[in-house]
Amino acid sequence: MRIGTLSPAEGARTSAKRLGRGIGSGLGKTSGKGHKGQWARSGGGVRPGFEGGQMPLARRIPKRGFHNKFRKEYVIVNLRQLAELPEGTVVDYGFVLSNGLAKEVKNNAGLKVLAGGSETLNVKLTVRAAKFSGAAKEAIEKAGGTVEVIE
Repeated sequence: MRIGTLSPAEGARTSAKRLGRGIGSGLGKTSGKGHKGQWARSGGGVRPGFEGGQMPLARRIPKRGFHNKFRKEYVIVNLRQLAELPEGTVVDYGFVLSNGLAKEVKNNAGLKVLAGGSETLNVKLTVRAAKFSGAAKEAIEKAGGTVEVIE
């Protein structure tokens, strides 16, 4: 196989409609737009969601709930993930993201460490985060590590 011989699969690409090229093509004269009217005009038609003047569905349905745009989202990491790290590691926001322990989130307010099903930690770590759960803080200190709350 050579790169020059590659081509799309049969039927994968169709040729463009050639409009206004005579009556025999089936797309001559009005070019598939019918006679006059809103849809025959240039830029014609209605915007998405328009229902002919009837109250649109988006406005008929009641609004529910509240979404606080100032809400802070934390990047969450569990002790279960930290238990696999080598002794003496300094765990902070940058370390967690660069090692793929968590995904970055919008409006992030830093790192939050949770106990995450494993309240026993056998590795001595230095953990710098914005928030800790009580169980996570206790487990890190019990293992001989240090907890640093940063803002």
